[in-house]
Amino acid sequence: MTVPAALVLITAKDARSAARHNLHTTSTSGLAPGHLQANLIILPSRYAADFRILCARNPVPCPLIAESTAVGRYDSVKSWIRGLQGNDILADGCDIRTDSPRYMVYKDSRLEKASCSDITAEWTEDHVAFLIGCSYSFEAELTAAGLPPRHAVLHRNVAMYRTKVPLCPAGVFQGGTYVVSMRPYRKQDINLVRNITRKYGSTHGEPICWGWEALEDLGIRDIDDPEWGDAPLTIDGRRLGELRDDDAEEVPVFWGCGVTPQEAVMRAGLTGTVMAHAPGHMLVLDAIDKDIMEV
Repeated sequence: MTVPAALVLITAKDARSAARHNLHTTSTSGLAPGHLQANLIILPSRYAADFRILCARNPVPCPLIAESTAVGRYDSVKSWIRGLQGNDILADGCDIRTDSPRYMVYKDSRLEKASCSDITAEWTEDHVAFLIGCSYSFEAELTAAGLPPRHAVLHRNVAMYRTKVPLCPAGVFQGGTYVVSMRPYRKQDINLVRNITRKYGSTHGEPICWGWEALEDLGIRDIDDPEWGDAPLTIDGRRLGELRDDDAEEVPVFWGCGVTPQEAVMRAGLTGTVMAHAPGHMLVLDAIDKDIMEV
């Protein structure tokens, strides 16, 4: 049974506890409003240095927030955010192996387990966890401004798409491309959406492109067929792609997405066990949006 988010999952600790006890298993969009959320990628230690470089070279889709304090540590992190300590990001008592609602497990770059409830059996003393910023983190401010993301209003998972936009390579991570998330907005609201999200550079920042013409630029064939998440809908429940033939004011708006590292891992042909969050099922952090907002 899912615990009602509005009643219980107000703090980051609440959200992590519900995930740990398998009480909240769906998308974390809207949970613990004002708290940061993070994508996870967990690698054998031999790939850690190359992954840090990948994040540094690709800060929009891979904004690095924190990593394990040491190889094998799943219960504490060190911060990559200026002004924040590891305990500010994840308080004592966290367990990265259990505190996201759902996980993915890859072995030798092939998906072995999807949407599992924990990764305690797969974790080893040689693993390093990386926390990557998530665009769910700016959704509370969008909602407060009267611009709630459509997927949150309809209680769906955000739509995510594979693109043809190349990543800057780093070490073993070659040939990767951006993954983007999409939220539809009216053309007249896009400047406000950009201004709000621009401040969140540690959680992907402002959109990278928008409009129907952006599909060709990104290499997205069908807006109604995302690789991850739920197909996007209009507010009255129609397929979003139906608007493309209308003179509608609403257009797709695209952000960098933290599923990008999972795609980079698949392209890199890594050996050993790699773990990650299931798309849309984030680790909710103790840090709050004001901790990372850029003015």
